[in-house]
Amino acid sequence: MQGKKGVPMTRRVVVLNPKGGSGKTTLATNLVAYYATQGLSPTLMDYDPQGSSTRWLKKRGPELPTIHGIAAFERNLRVTRSFLLRAPVGCDWLVADTPAAVPSHDIPQLVANSDAILVPVLPSDIDIHACSKCISDLLLVAKVRRSEDKIGVVANRVRRNYRSFGTLMRFLDTLHIPVVTTLRDSQNYLRVAETGVGLHEMKQQLVREDTATWEPLVQWLDARRVTDTGGDQPLAGIATHG
Repeated sequence: MQGKKGVPMTRRVVVLNPKGGSGKTTLATNLVAYYATQGLSPTLMDYDPQGSSTRWLKKRGPELPTIHGIAAFERNLRVTRSFLLRAPVGCDWLVADTPAAVPSHDIPQLVANSDAILVPVLPSDIDIHACSKCISDLLLVAKVRRSEDKIGVVANRVRRNYRSFGTLMRFLDTLHIPVVTTLRDSQNYLRVAETGVGLHEMKQQLVREDTATWEPLVQWLDARRVTDTGGDQPLAGIATHG
C-alpha cells in the first residue's frame, strides 16, 4: 500500500505491557524476523533502557535478512528526537518494543500513530491483573476506541493442559478485546533469543508447531488499517525513559 506521492506506507506495531517479563521482546524480535524472511524491510524500535531487542539485533549474522534497528532509549543531542525515531525510507513494518513500568500518562505518546497494539500476557494472577490495567489505560487514558479494532492480546508461554490457561482465557473473554493467538511455552524462543535469529529462520522441522501459532497473528496484523501519514511519520515515542 502506498501513501502520498506514491511513498510506501509503514505499518506501525506497538508491543505494550508495563508488566516486566510478559514477553514483549520475544514478540517484537520474532515479528520483525518473520517480516524479514518475507523479503520485506522491517524496523525494530527499542524503547527499553535494558536494550534487549538491540542486543538481539547485534547478534544477527550478516547472512541473515536485514532488519533496521533504532535504539529509541538512547539520547543523541546532535539530532532531534523526531529524527531519531523516524523510520528509514522503504520501511514496510515498524515494530516498537516498549519498556516495563511505563506510567499511564506516557502510554498515549507510545501508541500515537500506531496501526496495531499487541498486549502480551502470561497465565498468572499477577500478569492477568497487569493486562487488565494495561487495556484499561489504552481505552481510558490513551483513548483508543474499541471500534478502531487495533488492540490485540497475545497469550504467551501457554501450556494448555494447565489450570492457569483456563483462568487466563476466561479473563481474556471478559475484555471483549480479540485474543489474536496463543504462543506455546517453548524452548525454541530461548534458542532464538540467544542467537539473534527469529523463529521463522530456524529449521522448520524443529519449530513447525511454534510457527503455526504465528499464522493467526500475522493475518490479524495484515488486516489492520494503515495510518496515511505519507510514509515517514514517526511514532510519537517518549523522551523521558533511558
